[in-house]
Amino acid sequence: MGFRLPAIANAKKILTRSLSGSKTLDIPKGYFAVYVGESQKKRFVIPISYLNHPSFQDLLSQAEEEYGYDHPMGGITFLCNERTFLDLTSRLSE
Repeated sequence: MGFRLPAIANAKKILTRSLSGSKTLDIPKGYFAVYVGESQKKRFVIPISYLNHPSFQDLLSQAEEEYGYDHPMGGITFLCNERTFLDLTSRLSE
């Protein structure tokens, strides 16, 4: 699976909007905040490098299908359980 440049470009649009909020003070350079959860959303700060991974791009596509680009939390929101998200990110960080 190769890079899907439109997905990355669209993610950058979302990031630009989410990074313009007031909660960005605690996000280090090279990272961004996402919200994860099915009913109660939890905030995670993850490396931007995850955008290059095909599995993370698939998750972004699912978020796009669910929410479009008008995320209710102001940042990228993933409608999956926390355990699934943590499993994915732990594999990406290896």
